[in-house]
Amino acid sequence: MIIFFGPAGAGKSVQGQLLAARNGWRWLSAGELLRDTHDMELITEMQSGKLVDPSRVNELVGEAIRRSTNIDRLILDGFPRQMSQAEWLVNSQSHHGRDIKLVIVLEVPKSELLKRLEVRGRADDVPEAIDERLRIYRTEIYPILTYLTEQNAKIVHIDGVGTVGQVHDKITEELEAHKLV
Repeated sequence: MIIFFGPAGAGKSVQGQLLAARNGWRWLSAGELLRDTHDMELITEMQSGKLVDPSRVNELVGEAIRRSTNIDRLILDGFPRQMSQAEWLVNSQSHHGRDIKLVIVLEVPKSELLKRLEVRGRADDVPEAIDERLRIYRTEIYPILTYLTEQNAKIVHIDGVGTVGQVHDKITEELEAHKLV
């Protein structure tokens, strides 16, 4: 598995989908899995604005991983987001037969994120909300990266500034350096 980390607007989904399309891999987005669920209890929970219980997200991701046994590589986007999810992912590697091959952290300065999110134009992409999401991202992700490092996961930080193609080339170079493509 290849895991993408980065704040909102860093390009995780675009890069993950591009890699999947070009290599015949599967892109798994926790957010997409949640939005596509037919579980009425989960849908009601999300519509109320509550955070979905991490164990339920683990179940969804676990099912998606199991359904992908015929795919060479999986790309996880937006997962894990909490330490309990990272621990579950590491501890369940033998169960679903997938190791964490590489963790890619897309680094994008706040000024660039603001420009990108302004273009995206979602109602919640206002500077105050972006600051809060960045704070939460750092608070959640740094401990997870430390934990994954302790579990011997290979972690690379990639400059996420540039065109989609330029960033994709940087990612591809890292994948080649780690013999993953």
